[in-house]
Amino acid sequence: MLRYLVTLQAKDREGLVEQIAHAVSRHGGNWLDSELRHIDGIFAAILLLEVPAAQWDELLETLELLEDLSLTYAKTSKLQTKNKHVSYSLVAYDRPGLVHEISNKISALGINIEHMSTRYESASHTGIALFRADFNVSMQDSQDEERLTQALHGIGDDVVLDNLSS
Repeated sequence: MLRYLVTLQAKDREGLVEQIAHAVSRHGGNWLDSELRHIDGIFAAILLLEVPAAQWDELLETLELLEDLSLTYAKTSKLQTKNKHVSYSLVAYDRPGLVHEISNKISALGINIEHMSTRYESASHTGIALFRADFNVSMQDSQDEERLTQALHGIGDDVVLDNLSS
């Protein structure tokens, strides 16, 4: 079995996930992990698949035949890491450059972002534009948690940060 990270993008339509899942199943694949999103009428997916080597080319051809679907892929391998994984939720007033500030602070500490989901929303009582990010990081040193918390609070007084791993 080979492992592939597959990204898909298409105009959203009913039944698209079922078509993809059917193709993977029909070619002996195992759907290991995924993120599926619908944003502004576009369906986007990141899939980690295990597929028999003899079936990969046929699966790829089947997926490429789906209407208006763009696809990229990369062969992967399972890495063994002993890093600590920590999950956070961050809320701040929305402003341009906020994702850059957050990612810069995390990167400067040598911490790896493994997953990040962001969204724009309005505060329920005031209507103020808010930015929300939920993210998972991988760090080698337990002291990195405190350094990361301090760095992210340094972005501004409006930053509310919750460690969801505790």
